[in-house]
Amino acid sequence: MARKTHYRACHLCEAICGLVIETEGADIVSIKGDKTDPLSQGHICPKAVALKDLHTDPDRLRAPVKRVRGDDGEDHWEDISWDEALDTTATRLAQIITERGVNAVGIYMGNPSVHNYGMMTHQSNLFQHIRSNNRFSATSVDQLPHHLTSLWLYGHKLLIPVPDVDNTDYLLMLGANPLASNGSIWTVPGVKKRLQALTARDGKLVVIDPRRTETATIASEHQFIRPGTDALFLLALLNTLFSEHLTKPGALTAFTTGLDAVATAIETFTPELAAAHTGIKADVIRRIAREFAAADNAVCYGRMGVSTQAYGALCQWVIQLINIATGNLDKPGGSLFATPAVDTVMTSSPGGHDRHQSRVRNLPEFDRELPSACLAEEISTPGEGQIRALFTGAGNPVLSTPNGRQLDSALEGLEFMVSLDPYINETTRHADIILPPTSALEHDHYDISFHLFAVRNTTRHNEAVFDKPEGSLHDWEIFNQLGNRLGKLLGKPEQPAMAPHEIIDLGLQLGPHSSEGLSLEKLRQNPSGIDLGPLRPQLPERLATAEKTIRCDTPQAIADLRRLFDEFQQPDTGKLRLIGRRHVRSNNSWMHNYHRLVKGRDRCTLMMHPDDMANQGIAPGTRVTLASRVGSVDVTVEATKDMMPGVVSLPHGFGHDRHGIRMKTAIAHAGVSCNDVTDDQYLDVLSGNAAVNGVPVTVRRA
Repeated sequence: MARKTHYRACHLCEAICGLVIETEGADIVSIKGDKTDPLSQGHICPKAVALKDLHTDPDRLRAPVKRVRGDDGEDHWEDISWDEALDTTATRLAQIITERGVNAVGIYMGNPSVHNYGMMTHQSNLFQHIRSNNRFSATSVDQLPHHLTSLWLYGHKLLIPVPDVDNTDYLLMLGANPLASNGSIWTVPGVKKRLQALTARDGKLVVIDPRRTETATIASEHQFIRPGTDALFLLALLNTLFSEHLTKPGALTAFTTGLDAVATAIETFTPELAAAHTGIKADVIRRIAREFAAADNAVCYGRMGVSTQAYGALCQWVIQLINIATGNLDKPGGSLFATPAVDTVMTSSPGGHDRHQSRVRNLPEFDRELPSACLAEEISTPGEGQIRALFTGAGNPVLSTPNGRQLDSALEGLEFMVSLDPYINETTRHADIILPPTSALEHDHYDISFHLFAVRNTTRHNEAVFDKPEGSLHDWEIFNQLGNRLGKLLGKPEQPAMAPHEIIDLGLQLGPHSSEGLSLEKLRQNPSGIDLGPLRPQLPERLATAEKTIRCDTPQAIADLRRLFDEFQQPDTGKLRLIGRRHVRSNNSWMHNYHRLVKGRDRCTLMMHPDDMANQGIAPGTRVTLASRVGSVDVTVEATKDMMPGVVSLPHGFGHDRHGIRMKTAIAHAGVSCNDVTDDQYLDVLSGNAAVNGVPVTVRRA
């Protein structure tokens, strides 16, 4: 049988590494890095090889299924036709909308939706008929503070500058572990080599993290920090820059306002205040501020650990202000905005904040989505606007949102639930109908989202590796057909839909690189991608604010400083603080069903400093009970001095011990869910983002 060569970008994380996939008939015989990809240059991680496992996984659904209650009282799944699945779903949704109003339908979209461009281009074909206030997504347990800060400062939720790592002299990194994540809100394949090149050219990498992560081990300097205190550290840095007259906005001065007001507002946030709570000495904070200001090119970058905490929005706001105040925004070697070939900044709304609130807790919306931490209560609390039907797409909020057991219980009370998902997992097991799309290798691919955060401007489109199986539907076709059916039942006219690749072709021809003759056909002729050049300064033109200015003294952020200051006037409770962690062979819960990604020693352990264990009389390798206000889990403890004393770490995405899931490999490596102990009431009040890091917990022998 003839061997065929296919080119592809890996869609399993944000690095979008180029791949060369060889097949013989229906078999994948080789997956390697594409050395001619201008962005990844041949780099791949172990996840890419697991694309074969994902495609061939016998647990992956190939046809729609419905849940039925058997004579034995147990739920069973039956294969049904697409017509029955789509007709039944549309009918039930239409009934609930007609009888109870559109807000009775909730929507939750998971993280993998941004890795699959058909899910992004065609959601509106369905959701235009479900303009519910009860929309949720993984954004509010992840990167919402990034988007909110970008809306405030730059005028658009997607205008997020990224570190120009290949040209910087000083990289200050907080709450990020790119050696495990391959970059996050920062598309940076081969990041280890890039960071090593930084230090090899006498640059400095400083990592601030409660754990000595894989990235911290190759850093020039690592400082432990108490979880939840990053805002104090960052404000102390900025305070030092102001008080020691180290600010130099440079070219930004002409279109930047409010820095003086910020300087006044943060006068009380001194290095001494920060030192008393962070665990980082005041003289170290001042030294880092001076080094940062003295570097020819510097950049401050913070990710998951500083976003998913009680002051996530403040952290991201101050990070941007540090880069602005030192003139390192929009500067080579500092932080720069990408210019993607298909520019979603041009084609999407800028976003908004707090235009309506959740029904039960009055939590603010962002970009028409409510915080996912309130999904369970919006299902279980009676009254007008109570969620009675739920649509989930590529998401597993039972494992990925705080207080997952509470949500697990709430889902049982729904009148109807439908999931667009290839698996029967901890969330979709509650669905009445599951609509599985084709495998990722059975449709073409273009990365809409991640070129926007890439360290270099590139573009690529790839054709499907395998033909679409007979009787299957792509995700965009599911949205389109279900939308047409629902619209008809609600008396709305059917609207024709372009295929995703046609939308991309139009985006390429009308995008910022249109002068280079980009088109889908040109990308097909260059399957490894096209290099569009390095990131370049582009302010103020790139700004989406009304007057093309950056207003630094954001009223909402300045008002929130009082909450931060008041909290740290109170004595610490002395409780341990819980943080998450990531592994290079993992990402989300569904990636635990592939043997080559879960093989080896148990990764779902509780990391704990030996001194904390000794204080509790806990021996390494024993079972302990990790508990919080909302629940507890029993887990094996792992002693390591890589943890800051007073801090424990448990990875996310595990907990595959729920009855009724169909993921055999995941069940065999079930682990426990960290979100069975994270707290749905513990939020960043300013943004509504879940604070799944820094949760107060106790640990005792099981």
